[in-house]
Amino acid sequence: MSTSPFRLRGVAEQEFAPWARMIADTYGLDRSEEELAHQRAATDLARTLAVFDEGEPVAGASVYSRMLTVPGGVLPVAGVASVGVAPTHRRRGILTSMMRAQLTDLHEQQREPIAALRPSEAGIYGRYGYGPATVGNRMRCDRRAMRLRPDTDFGDGTVRLRHTVQTRPLLERIYDQVRTATVGWPDRQAAHWRVRLADHPHRRGTATALRCAVHHERDGRATGYALYRHSSAPDGLGGSAGVVEVTELAACSRQSYAALWRFLAGIDLVAWIDYEGAVDESLPHLLVEPRAVAAAPVDRLWLRTVDVDRALAGRSYSLPLDLVLDVRDDFCPWNSRRHRLQAEAGTAVCEPTTAPADIRLTAAALGAAFLGGTSLTALAAAGLVEELRHGALSLGSAAFRGEREPWYPGGWAFPLY
Repeated sequence: MSTSPFRLRGVAEQEFAPWARMIADTYGLDRSEEELAHQRAATDLARTLAVFDEGEPVAGASVYSRMLTVPGGVLPVAGVASVGVAPTHRRRGILTSMMRAQLTDLHEQQREPIAALRPSEAGIYGRYGYGPATVGNRMRCDRRAMRLRPDTDFGDGTVRLRHTVQTRPLLERIYDQVRTATVGWPDRQAAHWRVRLADHPHRRGTATALRCAVHHERDGRATGYALYRHSSAPDGLGGSAGVVEVTELAACSRQSYAALWRFLAGIDLVAWIDYEGAVDESLPHLLVEPRAVAAAPVDRLWLRTVDVDRALAGRSYSLPLDLVLDVRDDFCPWNSRRHRLQAEAGTAVCEPTTAPADIRLTAAALGAAFLGGTSLTALAAAGLVEELRHGALSLGSAAFRGEREPWYPGGWAFPLY
């Protein structure tokens, strides 16, 4: 067990700005006064940890309570963000101490049953029981080859450019409608929307200000939006080519989804469109030439079951099941036991049991499978899940899976966006 000689404590109001700047510095970033104000509005100091050395902040981590769409509903989730340790104080057990303090508090206070984060490095958080639960699909679209199928149903709506701040109420309504049907999407409060739509010039690089395209039905209802910027990238010939960077796209219907992509593909003087969507994104299937979209998967939201029984009982399953899971959890020993999971007709119960186990797995493997993306079968093939009763793995893997792949639409840091 790694221990740290430094004491963990909270962050006082007057300490927030230097603490937040220190966290940003660990990622090679600066923070403007406006950014600090937005971050402070979204931060609960009562759920923020810090380490100070001779009065200077050297480490920290925060929990942002959110609601996350899971198979069959929503669950409270402890969004872990603003995690950093100054380079002068690394490899001293500080991060481990912060992670243990966070998870112990969640368990002892019976707070959120799951925790989630976006790691800057994928290899860091597996040892704390987090597993990669969603995969982003980085797509580069050759705009000049993006011809949408002639039989595509675009509906009879229109797409209009709008000012992002003034249009925020429309974006919120669309996002909330899409979120309830898309596993992996967190809710957004006002503070989160301010961060999501913030358009700081020093963050753009060579890109333009944020644009907002909104799809309206004939009756005026807003049913989709795309947030994007114009940028450029080397064209491989010593010059540069125009790029549209789509930062977020949400559509309430297949018609609004198709209409928004028709709009984006019709922007002139652009060679490529960059977008990160779901692994099973529908865009390639709308095109005459699906190979106009080149894609590469990347891990995104990492999830941890804080309390296995409460977490597993909080989602639904695609098949009836009665399984005993032997969970190995060295970091949160209260989970290291056998759990009987019973599910039927959209409801689930999970309780400790002494019955023989059907499947053995680690907390990280359970976190990876929780949202229905990574299959238990795939994890078993990697040696991370063990079948103890014949047929249990196939049943469990099918029951955990959802209709669509889960994905997270956020930007750099969960859960601010």
